[in-house]
Order: sequence, then structure tokens, then C-alpha cells
Amino acid sequence: MSEPVRPEARSPRGFVDRRARDLVAERRILTAVSAVYERYGFEPLETGAFEYADALGKFLPDADRPNEGVFALQDDDEQWMALRYDLTAPLARFAAQNWETLPKPFRRYAFGPVWRNEKPGPGRFREFVQCDADTVGSARPEADAEIIAMAAEGLQAAGLPAGSAVLKINNRKLLNGLMAAAGVADDAQKLAVLRAVDKLDRLGPDGVRLLLGEGRLDESGAFTKGAGLNAAAAERVLAFTAAGVGGRSETLTKLADVVGGSAEGDAGLAELEAIDRALTGLGVGVDRAVIEPSVVRGLEYYTGPVFEAELLLQTTDEKGQPIRFGSVGGGGRYDDLVARFTGQPVPATGFSFGVSRLASALRAAGRDLAAEVRGPVVVIAFDQSRMADYFQVAGELRGAGVPAEVYLGASGMKAQMKYADRRLSPAAVIIGEDELAAGTVTIKDLDLGRELSSKVTDNAAWREQRPGQQTIARTEMVAAIRKILDARA
Repeated sequence: MSEPVRPEARSPRGFVDRRARDLVAERRILTAVSAVYERYGFEPLETGAFEYADALGKFLPDADRPNEGVFALQDDDEQWMALRYDLTAPLARFAAQNWETLPKPFRRYAFGPVWRNEKPGPGRFREFVQCDADTVGSARPEADAEIIAMAAEGLQAAGLPAGSAVLKINNRKLLNGLMAAAGVADDAQKLAVLRAVDKLDRLGPDGVRLLLGEGRLDESGAFTKGAGLNAAAAERVLAFTAAGVGGRSETLTKLADVVGGSAEGDAGLAELEAIDRALTGLGVGVDRAVIEPSVVRGLEYYTGPVFEAELLLQTTDEKGQPIRFGSVGGGGRYDDLVARFTGQPVPATGFSFGVSRLASALRAAGRDLAAEVRGPVVVIAFDQSRMADYFQVAGELRGAGVPAEVYLGASGMKAQMKYADRRLSPAAVIIGEDELAAGTVTIKDLDLGRELSSKVTDNAAWREQRPGQQTIARTEMVAAIRKILDARA
């Protein structure tokens, strides 16, 4: 008889399993950020995981079979549905569908998993958690300023100390004004200019100058075709990117010299000036928000102000080598997205950050929000006939708000203690026949044991002394456990 065919236990590429440490860190971030957003008057909203593919239309490469970029399936009514790739497209659909009954402006925040059918790689997943906040229905630059201020406060609440992240602000209208001043009219040439500017951090002004001109030959010998600007136009673009030095007002003055005179450029400057005034009123200084002309956001629906949050903390990888996290979030104004459904322009602005990415950045910076994820207190099971007594002890602890479990394996005392240690349990409760008869419990402080074990020089003495172990009256158990928990809080 042939052996049954057994599937290989494996995870699909780009999807990861996450245990307590990652989940607790993300929950703490979301709890802290949600509290900030609600203080600003934003309400929570949850939309479904699937949207009809035509609601995501212009982002899909194949209208007949939209399964690139997103995960899509065809329903029994032959309509294509796709897992949401972000939280903004569902918001646009929701706003268009419920516009008549929504308070306007509509201010909402949301968080949850999103899915992208892209090639996975290091740090690049097909499923991850995002957190967004958006205002729909206000064209005022002050709406953008409030989103920026709220983003800065939210990131700090999530665990980033003051001065460790900065919101960099630009405006698409300035970029469009710059293009007009540089004589760039062709869409393909505009895209090449933007891509060149986007490489400023990596290549520096000299490298970008080459990409703005005929092109650049890299160290490997590969040639990247440039945007084809003449020398004067290229220098004008570089002057634009270099204007972001000093305070916000100083930067705006420099930008006016570069892009002033074009209608769109002047409109963009006026919006940034209003944002600057509002940020000043909100108490957001240049340590938390700056105007940075080199910021180029890739999503095509941004129509006005754009901004991204850059991490300034020194971070290291698992080997202790310095790494640069760069952007941990971004957003901007997207006045055309809701119009896809209604045919009418609806102003909107928002900010989004990757929760998993921010948690990873905090961990790399030595600020792990879940570094001390605690397991439950473990009640050791000595005797199968006494299981009801063990469950009663666990029930007392749970009733007092202390996480607790009874060991339900079939192993002996030594294996049970090892289990409790692997769970990072703060304590183990031991109740044998002697304790039951005397109305006592023996508590082993596992936290203290872990701390002292690193200093052990004599194993025999360690076993004899039994550090952190005490036998007390059953009525004192909860108080003793709380003392252990508070000592490591």
C-alpha cells in the first residue's frame, strides 16, 4: 500500500507568521495612535477586505483579468473582486457611496491588513498592516496642516521620541510649476525628471544632474537614460531641490525665486504658506515638520501638498550594522480619487504609515515595544487527580486580572518548568500534596531566576538555595504574584 501524499508545511512567499512579540508591538502602536487620532476628532471606520476591481480601476494593469498587483477573484456573478491594496481606495468608494449622509468634512482613521500581489523580497511582504487618517471634503490647506500635525503627534505616541522623525512637505503644484519653468511638457520627460529627483538621497546632486541630462553610467557599467534636459533646466531643477535649507519661511522664499511666476507654482506656494501658518499655530516647529522640495511621492493621485515621515533615529540590523530606514509613512492631497465614482471633484487629504515597518524601525533603534512580552503564570500539574484544584488556583489568578494557565501536557516537573521559562512566564505556582494539606502554595519567581542565573558560578549551590522560591499561605498568593509582576513592570 502506497504512502499517503502529505503536503509540505510551508508559508507562501511574501507572507509571514507572527507571534506575540510582533503582535503586541503592533497593538500598542495602534492603541497609542488611535487615541491621538480620536483626540483630533477623527472617527474609526472599517471597510471590507475585498473591493470590486473596477473600484481600483486605474491601478490595475489588466482590466480583463485584474490579478497583477492585487489578489483578485471572479465572483459567481462574474464580477471581479480584489483584496484591498491600501486603505485609501476603499475610503474613496465608501465616501462616494455614502456621501449624502456623511458629515462633511468626513474625518476618519482606519487600520488593518492590506495585500499586494508583488514580487516579495527582504523587508517586502505581500501582506502588511497599515494605519491611515484622512479628511474628505475640505480643500483648505489647514486640513493638510492638521493631518501633518496629527501624524507627527501620532508617531511620537507610537514610541518615537521627540526629534527622532520629521515630516517633509512638498507640493505637486510646485513640481508642475518647476516643469513649466524648465520647459518640460512631455509626460514621459516629466516622469523621468521626478524619478531623477527621487534618487537625490542615494546619488547626490552630481548623480541627479547626470540623470536630468543625457543619462548616467553606474559602477556596474549599466547605463540609465536621462530626462534629456539642457544644462540650464537641469540646474534649475537642482536649485529647486536645494531650496529646503533653514526654516519653513526661508525655504518658501527660496522656492519663490525658482518657481514663482507660473500660475500653478504660485498656487502651490500659497498653499504651503497657509500650511506653515497653521503648523505654527498648532505648535509644530521645524524639528517636526519642514518644507523639503526633494520629496517626490510615487502615487499618481496626489494633486497638491505631499509629505513623508522620515526616521532620524540611528538604527542597526541583527548583526549590529547601521542601517537606514528612511521613510516610515507618507501622504498628501488627492482631490481626484473620489471623482472616479461621482464625476465631481471631492477634496481629500490623508496620511498613512506601515505599522509593521514602524515596529521594525523601533526595534532596530533599540525601542522594542514588546521586548518584555510576558507569558502567563503557569500552575504546575503534579497529579492528574488534582486537576480541579489546579484550575481553581488559575481561576483565582484570572479573577484578579492575572493571566494564568494550568499546564496541560503530560510531562514531569522539570519539563513543566522549562515550558514556563520558554513562555517567559513571570512565575510558576507549585501545589503538591503538602501545600494542599497545609493551605499553602509555593511560588517560584522565574523573572528573578532568569536575572540571577546569568551570575551563577556554582550549580550545586544554586539548586540548594532555590533563589526566588517561597512558600506562603494560599490567601497571600495573588498579592505575592502581583509583587513579582510589579517588580518587572
